[in-house]
Amino acid sequence: MMKRETVFSKDLPNKRLTVVREFDAPLELVWKAWTRSDMLDQWWAPKPWRAETKTMDFREGGFWLYCMKGPNGDHAWCRVDFKTIAPYQRITTGVSFCDEEGNKNPDMPTMDWRKEFSQSGDVTTVRVEISFPREADMETIIQMGFQEGFTAGLGNLDEYLQQYDQAGAVRAK
Repeated sequence: MMKRETVFSKDLPNKRLTVVREFDAPLELVWKAWTRSDMLDQWWAPKPWRAETKTMDFREGGFWLYCMKGPNGDHAWCRVDFKTIAPYQRITTGVSFCDEEGNKNPDMPTMDWRKEFSQSGDVTTVRVEISFPREADMETIIQMGFQEGFTAGLGNLDEYLQQYDQAGAVRAK
């Protein structure tokens, strides 16, 4: 398995971040890793942080409410509202910081995410476009360490997926 790079591009005038990452895993498995809370909790947060799902209703109109917990008791709640879902192809969401009940924090930036999934041979590519209502919101997210944190999370996903074979079964130890 080769070491995959996370490609980040910033388009400030259009208030958009684009992130592309390839995974040596089948599309079905990568899709599950992005859409099942038990799997998301295994990789989503950059170490030593961890993600913990409070609730997830993966359907159009549903949402994922989770907390990122730090090693020193720090935590940040996020809400992901599922807008459109085209299985194994695309998911669009609205993402916001919130409290533990899912009430959005109006003082923090909001984002719209478009995640696209495709497979070529044994490689699955995930392309994420993140759009912001204001340039200042994008700059705030970048200053919060989003690029480093999301890159680390995608690295965690790469490690997590290595426990599976190309058929999506857990590898024998």
